[in-house]
Parts: sequence; C-alpha cells; structure tokens
Amino acid sequence: MKKFLVIYIGSLSEREKAEHKTANEQEQREQRGMEAWGSWVTANANSIVDYGSPIGKTKRASPDGISDHQNRITAYTIVQAESHEAAAKMFENHPHFSIFPGDSVEIMECLPMPQPEQ
Repeated sequence: MKKFLVIYIGSLSEREKAEHKTANEQEQREQRGMEAWGSWVTANANSIVDYGSPIGKTKRASPDGISDHQNRITAYTIVQAESHEAAAKMFENHPHFSIFPGDSVEIMECLPMPQPEQ
C-alpha cells in the first residue's frame, strides 16, 4: 500500500461567511461537521494511517528569515491506498465540501526518502 498526504484547503469566502453567523449557528454547523466526519472516518477506518488535525497559523522560514504567512490549508490526514486514484476517490463527497468551509482536498503520494550514502 502507498501512503498519501491529504491537505484540506479552506475557502476564504466561507470563512468570511462563518464570521457572520451566530454562535448557535456556528455550533450547529460544527456539530453536523463532526458527525459527518465521524461517518467518513468509520467508512474509511482501514485506510487512515494518521487522522491528522486542524492546522493553526503559519510561520514561513526562508533565506530572508522567519515571518508570519497566510495560506488556505485548514487540516491534514494521512491515508493509505493501492493507487493515487483510489486515495483520491476516498474524498469524493467528503464533509469538507458541504459542512466545513472547504474548497478542495489535495492528495499527494508520500514518496520514499532517498537514503544518504554511507
């Protein structure tokens, strides 16, 4: 089985909409989201290597130093599947699209790390 890093991409417009919802509306949305996420996890339990987690604020390290950075990554998961296509199919109709403020899910194969010569 191959491993895949899955990155959940958020929608800026959805985040802005969420900011205008009442606390009760946000709580209900989160509850529906967690129920849907739980169902997805149950259906795919044999393929999930690492449930991952939501992602916080970003710092960027570059030759110019360290700075605050903004991106739309909201969470990650690691799954295993026979192929890239099979891994991607796990995310069709994922709750990220309908309940969480999500634009897309990006699925990338984790390639073997070259070993240094000794």
